[in-house]
Amino acid sequence: MRYKFLAIILLFILSFILVTCSANQPQNSVQESQSDRVLTIWWNRGFYPEQDEALQKVIANWQEKTNNKVEISFFSTDDILEAGTDALAAGKPPDIFFSQIGEFTLIPQWAWEGKLVDVSDVIEPVKKFYSDSVLKSVYLYNNVESKSSNYSVPIMQQGLHLHYWYDLIREANLGAEIPKNWDEFWQYWQNAQKNLRQQGKTNIYGLGLPMSIDGTDTSIVFEQILEANNLQILDKQGQLQIDKPGVRQKIIEILDWYTSFYKNEYVPPNAVNWRNSDNNTNFLNRNALMTINPTMSIPASQQEDEEIYLNQMRTIEFPNNPNGTKPISLVSIKQPVIFTSSAHPKLAKEFLSYLVQPENLGLYIKGARGRYFPIMPQLWEDPFWSDTKDPHISEASQQFSASKTRLFKNSINPAYSQVNSENIWGKAMRQIVIEGLSPTEATDIAIKQITEIFSQWQTRQ
Repeated sequence: MRYKFLAIILLFILSFILVTCSANQPQNSVQESQSDRVLTIWWNRGFYPEQDEALQKVIANWQEKTNNKVEISFFSTDDILEAGTDALAAGKPPDIFFSQIGEFTLIPQWAWEGKLVDVSDVIEPVKKFYSDSVLKSVYLYNNVESKSSNYSVPIMQQGLHLHYWYDLIREANLGAEIPKNWDEFWQYWQNAQKNLRQQGKTNIYGLGLPMSIDGTDTSIVFEQILEANNLQILDKQGQLQIDKPGVRQKIIEILDWYTSFYKNEYVPPNAVNWRNSDNNTNFLNRNALMTINPTMSIPASQQEDEEIYLNQMRTIEFPNNPNGTKPISLVSIKQPVIFTSSAHPKLAKEFLSYLVQPENLGLYIKGARGRYFPIMPQLWEDPFWSDTKDPHISEASQQFSASKTRLFKNSINPAYSQVNSENIWGKAMRQIVIEGLSPTEATDIAIKQITEIFSQWQTRQ
């Protein structure tokens, strides 16, 4: 009995020790996870290493200053939205997510669905550095919480730019002056193609216009064409105007006009299959005399070759609108987000608060080599943006700072961001140039699809 009693005592002591150790273990684990937490960032890869290196430098400075750890992954433009969507569905999204086409497509939808963190506290300390239009672009509606607020952080802007081969235009013997009037402008490139073809350049096309369902460039460029023709699909409140008298007929006419360049063989045949980088490739391979691009990535990619950058390539503003008025450039605001299901939303806010400090943001935007442009007025004071020795950046800077601009309207109604996600305009073009539908038939299908999308969003409210 004595031995049995001693054994019971020993078992009790051993059990007490085990319970005490296990009780202390969660606290130690929490402390360890807090000290070893890693901020995960998924970021749209730049078109050239300097852009990514500039971001990594900002990250390195922040890590050194705060002793925090960062794990960054870069994705291509075509892959990052799918990766983000899959991570959200799996409940394991990154802490910070940036897609260069996110504001056109999924960000307004994610905000509406309550999947984004309110980042007003990130914006508030630097709010004075932003214009009202910039702030408006990130002021989105959250249907889950029935409120509008700042659900993304504005960091820079992009517009659409026209680029052409100056040396090839000289060979076309049309004169170096590009017409300013709408009809003469578009006819000029067709005439140039004809002249160069007569000289034996059989692989040259006058117009590098995207016609594909595989890239957002198609929708972005077509939105600019709609703007030039003063056709607003949404009003200022985000209400659909597609059923208004005359709108349908105008869409028919614009689709007919745009696709006629392809049907008349002034656009490269593979334009119907272009992804977002392919108009760059076709232009740089000199298969197109002129192209429209939503960023300045085309000239930026040639900065190391001064002969091409300074002498052979040109960047110009859009022609006057068909009614003779000056063009209004569509502008979009680039914006990283934090998901509500992210592991470290507080830490993510801390980094974004560091990134948007003018000295840090300026470093990153300049690292993009003129592909994107500032949204903070004080950053425009850097001579980098106004140096007239640079025929591309200085020209594009005028487009943002001196010409009229307006935001794309995706931010005021998430339904229209779905129209862009599904590339409704690209589908209409394909139906015309590949499937043989008339512009009227393609327009009616597009109107039906857009109306259905808006109706679905209304039922979700």
